[in-house]
Parts: sequence; C-alpha cells; structure tokens
Amino acid sequence: MARVFIGLGSNLSDPVRQLKRAIEHLKLLEKTSVMRCSSFYCSKPQGPQDQPDFVNAVCLIDTLLSPERLLLALQDIEQTQGRVKQRHWGERLIDLDILLFDDRIISWPHLTIPHSEIAHRDFVLVPLSEIAPDTVIPNMGTVTSLIAQLDNSYLYPIQP
Repeated sequence: MARVFIGLGSNLSDPVRQLKRAIEHLKLLEKTSVMRCSSFYCSKPQGPQDQPDFVNAVCLIDTLLSPERLLLALQDIEQTQGRVKQRHWGERLIDLDILLFDDRIISWPHLTIPHSEIAHRDFVLVPLSEIAPDTVIPNMGTVTSLIAQLDNSYLYPIQP
C-alpha cells in the first residue's frame, strides 16, 4: 500500500459540501482507504483576487493504485462533480491534487510529485501538518520547516 496525500479545494457552489462530496468519492475508490482528513480551512485565492475564498483540506489515503491510475481516478471525481476549469488559478468547483505519493519523486508531463507548489502553499502545508506533522517532503524538508519559511499565512479553520 502506498501512503498518499491528496489536496482538496473548492470555492464555488457551497465549497464545504463540494469537499465533503469529494471525500465520499475518495472512500469509494477501488483498492484505496481514506485514513485521515484534516479540518477544513478557508484561504484567499492564490491567483486572481476577483473570486471567492477557497475551502481546502488534505486527506491521507492508502492505495494500491499506481500514481497514474490514481490521477485518472481523481480526474474522474472532478468530472463527476462538474469541474470546469475557467482560467489558470481561477475558481474551481472541486480540485483534487496528488501532493505526495510515498517518498516518490515523479516528473512526468502530466504529473509532478511532490506537487510543484507544495512548499509555498499554506493551504496545503497547514492541513498536512495537522494530520501528519512529521512528514518529510522529498528534496524540500519537513512540513514543519516549510511552514516556518512561509512569509504569511491567512488561513483559518472552519466548521464543516
């Protein structure tokens, strides 16, 4: 079984409900178990500021799926929930990202693990530290050390 962290985010159509729905879909994936999920956090958008705030979380799953098969499964969940990408770093009904896949480093045209922006995103690092504070991100350091390097964090937990 591979230990995998999945980032979840939404800022459209009741984002809390969208994240809960995505977690239910994760629980239905073949050869996969959802082990833990962080609290939900509200965050300002990373991209264009003319969009609603995001709700984010991180889930730890154990899976026998390959990275590529898991990516396809996450994309299927996004499509099932009605995701349409409107613009780069723009509003999203649901966004599911493979953040870490064991200690593997993958650099394929369609998949980068660890996620390419993981070290700069408080909305990933803080929820990740909640469920797995001792996690080491390959070639980057510990989650705790990366949080300490963030310039600012504007996250706040919300009650789902």
